[in-house]
Amino acid sequence: MRAFDQQLEKFRAQGGAFIAALDQSGGSTPKALGVYGINPDRWSNEEEMFDLVHKMRSRIISNPAFNGDRILAAILFEKTMDRSINGQPTADYLWNNKGIVPILKVDQGLEPELNGVQLMKPMAQLGVLLAKAKSKHIFGTKMRSVIHHADPIGIPEVVEQQFAIGKQVLSAGLVPIIEPELNIHCPEKRIAEGLLKTALLEELDKLEEEQLVIFKLTPPEVDNFYRDCIEHPRVLKVVALSGGYPREEANTRLARQQQMVASFSRALCEGLTIHQPEDCFSKTLDASIQSIFEASST
Repeated sequence: MRAFDQQLEKFRAQGGAFIAALDQSGGSTPKALGVYGINPDRWSNEEEMFDLVHKMRSRIISNPAFNGDRILAAILFEKTMDRSINGQPTADYLWNNKGIVPILKVDQGLEPELNGVQLMKPMAQLGVLLAKAKSKHIFGTKMRSVIHHADPIGIPEVVEQQFAIGKQVLSAGLVPIIEPELNIHCPEKRIAEGLLKTALLEELDKLEEEQLVIFKLTPPEVDNFYRDCIEHPRVLKVVALSGGYPREEANTRLARQQQMVASFSRALCEGLTIHQPEDCFSKTLDASIQSIFEASST
């Protein structure tokens, strides 16, 4: 069986396992390094900064606690995909050594807010990036938009853009993670969720039978609100982002959603620092992974 087919089956069959989001890029990398205990005076240019963040990610990925028993997939930044861990390209190391499906973040950031939302910036080189991802044994992609208000014009625009790019990803032989993040501070969050679900279901119904997508959504205010999406035949998986909630609250909210698993970034790395001895680092990471796994196993 091809690796892609094995990975597809893992997505279908492995309940509870979650997606680790390790895809901080240029704008969010300094903050991620700062939380890890590395200050900006440790690098003098962007390349040195990315060297440091790759060492951080390599330490997490190569740790024994980080494995395919509890982790379904890992989302990578392009520069992480282009580098190696223990002598193997990162995507190959994840799948061959850990049994974790490699996914690539492909968006280039966000446009300024308009109609209560932030669309994705144009991706002129997306075709080239998708071809490279396929050659490096990447399974799928992730791209993020943000919804700030319950705007009946902006929300459908976000979903339409996400699906348009998602279809390009599908045409390249990859599976897209569609992420219309709903800001947890949205003052009309329940109304926005209703508009979002309607738009998502409308676009799903336009897909061909063989076209499968993954949704990455903010945990809803009404428990199991996205069940229609989870049960839709074109949806491979629905995962939850942490949205800026601390890990404990993110886990609590997620645990109330049946058949929805985590795709956490900040919540996953909470408590990890460069100064920790390896046994302490491993213990902290293992506890974090276990708590997220348990919240995803409902």
